[in-house]
Amino acid sequence: FRSCKSLNSYHFYYINPTNLFVCRIFFIFAKNNNYEMSRLTKSFGFAIKGIQYVFASEANIKIHLIVSLLVVICGFIFNISITEWLLCLLCMSIVIGMEMMNTAIENLVNLVSPEKNKTAGLVKDIAAGAVLITVVFSVIIGLIIFVPKGLEEIDLLIK
Repeated sequence: FRSCKSLNSYHFYYINPTNLFVCRIFFIFAKNNNYEMSRLTKSFGFAIKGIQYVFASEANIKIHLIVSLLVVICGFIFNISITEWLLCLLCMSIVIGMEMMNTAIENLVNLVSPEKNKTAGLVKDIAAGAVLITVVFSVIIGLIIFVPKGLEEIDLLIK
């Protein structure tokens, strides 16, 4: 391993003599990048603040979390495969992310148009429809994953 210090980071080079493959690994040190690190820290703080707001103010997100917890429990009970876990996690994150985007859009529309407005209502309806579509397809994926496993368990109990 050899290292050389650049302006913002350390670069470590590893040269594999068999194929002269060079891998560069970047390590960013906070002492060299105080501004970037404080900006990154603030960004995470803002993101966490947004997540906390949604979880505190939105009833639907709590429903999504309860369903996600049930999916995780069923995943352990039915011993689903890695691919099935990935699909379940992807569906859960998309639904929760869409619910958060819906909340952001609703709050922005309320800020821009505090009085009743047909277009503002349509924007909110479209955002809610996007959440509904992700939920419906996530439920379909969940049924494809869990119904056959549940039927197998029922079949084993009957025999």
